[in-house]
Amino acid sequence: MDRNVGGFDRVLRIALGAALLVIGYRNRDRMAGTLAFVAGSDIFATAIIRRCPVNAALGIDTCSAE
Repeated sequence: MDRNVGGFDRVLRIALGAALLVIGYRNRDRMAGTLAFVAGSDIFATAIIRRCPVNAALGIDTCSAE
């Protein structure tokens, strides 16, 4: 699998994913909290594995040539 998430995009995904995880955990008894937790998990996971299927479908590559 080719990586397509890197640089500022990766840092932003880690921060946004962590924030959504915290918000979702704090509001876990509500539907919005559950959705925030699921979304945060997905965003955080794409930052960690450095591969995003949406970016791949749209042809977006934010990795620099390493």
